[in-house]
Amino acid sequence: MEEFLNAKIAVVIPCYKVKRHVLGVIAQIGLEVAVIYCVDDGCPEQSGKFIEAENRDPRVRVLYNPENRGVGGAVITGYKEAIKDGMKIAVKLDGDGQMDPSLLPRFVLPIMWGEADYAKGNRFFNPDDLEGMPTIRLFGNAVLSFLAKLSSGYWSSFDPTNGYTAVHTSILKVMPLDKLSPRYFFETDMLFRLSILRAVVADVPMQAVYGDEISNLRITRVVWPFFKGNMRNFWKRIVYNYFLRDFQLGSATLGLGVPLVLFAMIFGGSAWVHSYTSGMPATAGTVMLAGLSLFLGLQFLLTFLNFDIQNVPKRTLHPLLEHLPGGHL
Repeated sequence: MEEFLNAKIAVVIPCYKVKRHVLGVIAQIGLEVAVIYCVDDGCPEQSGKFIEAENRDPRVRVLYNPENRGVGGAVITGYKEAIKDGMKIAVKLDGDGQMDPSLLPRFVLPIMWGEADYAKGNRFFNPDDLEGMPTIRLFGNAVLSFLAKLSSGYWSSFDPTNGYTAVHTSILKVMPLDKLSPRYFFETDMLFRLSILRAVVADVPMQAVYGDEISNLRITRVVWPFFKGNMRNFWKRIVYNYFLRDFQLGSATLGLGVPLVLFAMIFGGSAWVHSYTSGMPATAGTVMLAGLSLFLGLQFLLTFLNFDIQNVPKRTLHPLLEHLPGGHL
């Protein structure tokens, strides 16, 4: 316990329509936590005032956003307060009771031991834990996880929308917090920003609890924003990591593969159209040139994909940041 107490751990709880559950969540948070930030994110239930009136835990501090900024906006408010108060690790917990506070040591220990900069929950690690999960969430998470792998480059990570997370505050100090997506894309956008910093991410097995809480997330409302956000981050990550910040084997194979595939598609497609409209079969040379370009291009792209999968950050960043003046890179 003494090891945890010296770690200066903070918990951030976004509070929006969680009035029925939030006091129960607070009551389950262990003594290893130094401070609990409950962020009233423009809650129509006035959860902040409710907590101030009913809570008896001296570690709790209520913060207020003047308007609803979304889950990401609430977490960012808590992160900034944790940095200001000199906390070392910030854990994000939802206030609806779906995340078990007793699992908190699992999230902070990889960071305390220097094995990770950021830890996030993974509800898919144990197949037995999936029995209570709605089918639509299983399917949606599989699709979103693949898109998040593309956009972040953390190919071994799964369940990107999982909101049970822990991060070393030295990482937050060098991250553009105000540029993070403030709403439901927040966790996935966080992974993208971590990949730009080359931070190490660890998945933590956990089981979600589905009770009588009401989710504010509507799948049909977020499908397009998630797809668009992931594609934008994918191209930004590729350009920045492989062409602006560095040029390596992956850069060369991608730079060769994309033009070859595009050439094969355009040249081969136009040759096929000409052959179809004129009634004259394409020459063997035309077919061979298009086919060879496509084959080589796909080989280069597969080589790049393999390189990108192996290029996941492995050296933790926060031990270095802690010893730099001002914590700046």
